[in-house]
Amino acid sequence: MDLFSWLSDPSAWVALLTLTVLEIVLGIDNIVFISILSGKLKPEEQGKARQLGLLLALVSRILLLLSINWVKSATATVFTLPIPFLPADGQNFSWRDIILGIGGLFLIWKSVKEIHAKLEGEEGHGEAKTMPSLAAVLAQIMVLDVVFSLDSVITAVGMADQIGVMIMAVVIAVGFMLVFSGVISKFVERHPTVKILALSFLILIGVNLVAESTGAHIPKGYTYFAMAFAVLVEMLNLKVRKNSEEPVKLHESFPDK
Repeated sequence: MDLFSWLSDPSAWVALLTLTVLEIVLGIDNIVFISILSGKLKPEEQGKARQLGLLLALVSRILLLLSINWVKSATATVFTLPIPFLPADGQNFSWRDIILGIGGLFLIWKSVKEIHAKLEGEEGHGEAKTMPSLAAVLAQIMVLDVVFSLDSVITAVGMADQIGVMIMAVVIAVGFMLVFSGVISKFVERHPTVKILALSFLILIGVNLVAESTGAHIPKGYTYFAMAFAVLVEMLNLKVRKNSEEPVKLHESFPDK
């Protein structure tokens, strides 16, 4: 397998650029999830958790790309389940559907749990606040990395033909995320309403994953438009709150002597 034969192919460079941008866009939800989970750790462990989480995402995506034949066969039917209101032959489920469905449910559960914790307060129902271990956080990150990676890799397989182009796009995208993950994490932690909005986005993504696993196709354009509109409104809210918190400057005029 020659991973660098594409270097002399101009069309491969166009595919690399397009795929890299797409991987970065698809990876933003991964950064948000990692940022929220790492924020529950001790301050000295948060940076390590973000870096290790993104490196785990990189490794999982490269391994999936290298087992490209399995990825392509992941869309083959594993079993058929009769579901009410569907055709008599039932709904077909592939390994991709199973992984996306389980991952979507986990994402919904985790996000709802985090929102509940924020609403109830850090101590929740009088229980002592306990910080999770680095290993526990990394285990949760790894579960979602597989889900996000599978969807991302299947997208890559549909957009490019050369394995080298796919791997290079993933490496560049993860490198970009490593550089900016700290900035995004600090911004999310500094603004509680942004954190709730990010968790709401993760619930929306989880619902999309579950729906997709059952064969219901929700156009991603609708989801991205709703998310972009919500972000725009939240940015306006942040600007208004910032202006209202700034001290009022009194300009006094004194008569000339």
